[in-house]
Amino acid sequence: MKRLSLITWCLGLWIALGAGKGLAATNGEFVSAAYQAFWNDEVQARIDRDIQAHRMADAVLHLPEILAGTEVTIEQTNHAFLFGGNAFLFGDLKSAEKNQRYAETFGSLFNAATVAFYWKTLEPERGKPRFAADSSYEYRRPPTDPVVDFLHSRGISMNGHAIIYGMRRWGHPEWMPEDRKAMEPIFEQHVSQLANRYRDRVQRWDVVNESIDQANRGLMPDDYTYKTFKWAEKYFPPSVALGINDCDIHGGPSRRYVEIVRDLIDRGVRIDTVGVQMHIYNASESQRIANGADLLTPAKIDAVLDCLRDAERPIHISEVTITAPDETEPGRQVQATLTRNLYRLWFSYPQVMGITWWNMVDGGAAAGEPSFSGLYDTNMMPKSVYQTLDSLINREWKTRLQVVAPPDKTITFRGFKGTYRVTWKDASGTSHHRGFKVN
Repeated sequence: MKRLSLITWCLGLWIALGAGKGLAATNGEFVSAAYQAFWNDEVQARIDRDIQAHRMADAVLHLPEILAGTEVTIEQTNHAFLFGGNAFLFGDLKSAEKNQRYAETFGSLFNAATVAFYWKTLEPERGKPRFAADSSYEYRRPPTDPVVDFLHSRGISMNGHAIIYGMRRWGHPEWMPEDRKAMEPIFEQHVSQLANRYRDRVQRWDVVNESIDQANRGLMPDDYTYKTFKWAEKYFPPSVALGINDCDIHGGPSRRYVEIVRDLIDRGVRIDTVGVQMHIYNASESQRIANGADLLTPAKIDAVLDCLRDAERPIHISEVTITAPDETEPGRQVQATLTRNLYRLWFSYPQVMGITWWNMVDGGAAAGEPSFSGLYDTNMMPKSVYQTLDSLINREWKTRLQVVAPPDKTITFRGFKGTYRVTWKDASGTSHHRGFKVN
């Protein structure tokens, strides 16, 4: 059997045996039989099939300059799918070592990041936005230029969150006039300022955040969701993706959300992505789920995603909080188990284009949010949930092959979608490499 055929056969066996089974199958002592029944072998096998169908593709690589029989290494260097986290604590962990470990998560684990652009803290004093590194300090709201510069240097795909947020607690500044018509040109100028400063360096934006419940958000310009998108279309380059973000996979008003999105599209608005959140804020909820409560089950998640699919736009699982029931190791294992199963299901769903973990460090959440929902503990040491995501993103879902070039110098394989590097040595021992994509 040729080496490439053996690799292909092993991949098929991996899928047939359900190598991607959730931790419910391997860490059963931390979750109940009732929980495992929701995430049973049939569900896991279906997820594996969908991952194989939707996240992998056939590749044909022709290397005319190579000698037949040469050993070739094929290595995936990045995912087409976006795995991200928010960068809200960038530079804020009180030691150089912790800050470096935090920053290096982007690139070593995540290929995407959400950058905080909350207007209220971005421009607390009118006309003096906190873009530059020497700007005043705000917890969880680092000056934006250093964050964007660092992420850009690492090739990380960025999501700006958010241009307009209707909730006054998080949204626009205190100096905003209490007059709908007076607000409008100020809103447009804000959109223009962000577009002119960042152009296409920030690849995606939540143009409007949480706009469904407009009646309870406070005073806003009339039809501000529509107008903000039109301003974004006007000022941002066409290559920048414009997204909307709202709702929750727990079973919020997803049908109403879809109706709002479709109405905006019908009115000529460009919406490129639809964001949906998933926050398990309450530690007791995590334990209830592990105990077998009928919450966030595969059937219920699929129902929400099937509804959002009617918006006919890629879906971003935009804000993920999965808190541990407590700070014990069994509690951390519950967090890891829930995370593995949820990520696998989301990754398998064809319309989902990315997943963003919300707070990466224990104790780094906003007031009222859980203190141990991070991937790292307070000392920036990786928790079980970090190891779970690292195993999925960097091992189970990343293609690496070693093959022997056949006589026709054409290598075929099936791999996860993304960017790749092929490497080989010629007869003199000189290394050669080439980049390519699988899509």
